[in-house]
Amino acid sequence: MDALALARWQFAITTVYHFIFVPLTIGLAPLVAGMQTAWVVTKKERWLRLTKFFGKLLLINFALGVVTGIWQEFQFGMAWSEYSRFVGDVFGAPLAMEALAAFFVESVFLGLWIFGWDRVSKKVHLAAIWLFALATNLSAFFILAANSWMQHPVGTIYNEETGRAEMESIGAVLTNNTLWAAFPHTITAAFLTAGTFVCGIATWWMVRLVRSKKPENVEKARTVYRPAVLVGVWTMIIAGTGVIWSGDLQGKLMYEQQPGKMSSAEALCEGTEAAEFSILAVGPLYAGCEDVDHLISVPGVTSFLGTGHFSGPESYLPGVYDVQEQYTERYGDVTASGEPVVYTPPLAITYWSFRLMIGLAVFSLALALTALWATRKGRVSDNVWLGRLGILAIPMPFLACSFGWIFTEVGRQPWVVAPNPTGIDQVRLLTERGVSTAVPAGVILTSMIVLTLVYAVLAVVWYRLMHRYTVEGVPDVVRDESPEAQDPDDADRPLSFAY
Repeated sequence: MDALALARWQFAITTVYHFIFVPLTIGLAPLVAGMQTAWVVTKKERWLRLTKFFGKLLLINFALGVVTGIWQEFQFGMAWSEYSRFVGDVFGAPLAMEALAAFFVESVFLGLWIFGWDRVSKKVHLAAIWLFALATNLSAFFILAANSWMQHPVGTIYNEETGRAEMESIGAVLTNNTLWAAFPHTITAAFLTAGTFVCGIATWWMVRLVRSKKPENVEKARTVYRPAVLVGVWTMIIAGTGVIWSGDLQGKLMYEQQPGKMSSAEALCEGTEAAEFSILAVGPLYAGCEDVDHLISVPGVTSFLGTGHFSGPESYLPGVYDVQEQYTERYGDVTASGEPVVYTPPLAITYWSFRLMIGLAVFSLALALTALWATRKGRVSDNVWLGRLGILAIPMPFLACSFGWIFTEVGRQPWVVAPNPTGIDQVRLLTERGVSTAVPAGVILTSMIVLTLVYAVLAVVWYRLMHRYTVEGVPDVVRDESPEAQDPDDADRPLSFAY
């Protein structure tokens, strides 16, 4: 493979791997903060125990996310130096803001939360976890600002002398309508992931304890794990509603800004009204859409996703051939190397990643409804299938989020900076022109192999740590009965725990 293909594979592997950790950190941090708030307000030990339990899992996940995310910055300057030269004035600004205004805040207040349990007051300690949670979401905002600019460049001028895109308005970049559609979709998806994670683990523990038939275990299931199940259930229900709403908003915006992505998501060859949404298609999608058979389809749904109309002239969607013709006329028909430009994204990846993004979320819905029914009116359940569903559902939103990012990025191809239909024509960049011309393919291949092996080791470490502390369960309270511990002046001192 040439340098371009290897650079794309390297970035895809490292980015998708890093993004496994991101949604859980974004969503779980506020949930842990909420559990600690419930403890401070109600003074009920179960919320402190749940805070300690899920807080430890949050820390493991956050640490691995930081380690795997650092490499992303280096790739921009090494494998994608031409891209960095072209957009560095714009793309670098939100990344710098993320590092200075968000990541440092995350690190400071997370450190205060980790080491401040018995050193600061309850309110200061609680404020630390909330500031960490807010900074985590702020970090996501700035990262999405950079990515949304690649999808829909605004606030930028083109300098003909330097051949670079240059910042004209940071306000325009941070108020990009693409950003304000992507941000709520990403955040609600993260909460869906975290809610599934909390509910899945708590459900498994609840069923396990109730099945033991020991009175003390059943009581623990009722007083500790059942509240955690409900936290996860209601988080999933609220976040799932937000995912649907924000996803619908993104689809309609996508139709205006990147019609080829919307058409490729359905493998729609020719423009049509009342475009169907196919649940299952067979045929050589990798070769085009002519010989693809849409076996199971729902009338009008794709048109509604793109236009808000199920039928009629307003429901018209262009096909991939229409977009190819339009873009060829506007942006040219050959690349820098003289090859014809294919303005259609890879159909197989775009089509199936879109459906997997949607379909895998069904597991969270099934878990939410089943767990809500099983815990109604104060009940706890010993149904082994409920526990298995909890475990099965945990990885599904992680995968759904990953396929969502794959769809977003692959569907933008062949652009690394997609043209703004109402913007400046020169502010656009084909992916092939963004790769570094100074780094040979052998160097990229070597670094890709090394990184993949390192990331594989980190994956094993992450899984073993998460599994170990999950199966240990919520810690038991260890009460200090010494005379010193009875001092009323130490009433705010947190309880210690045994694992």
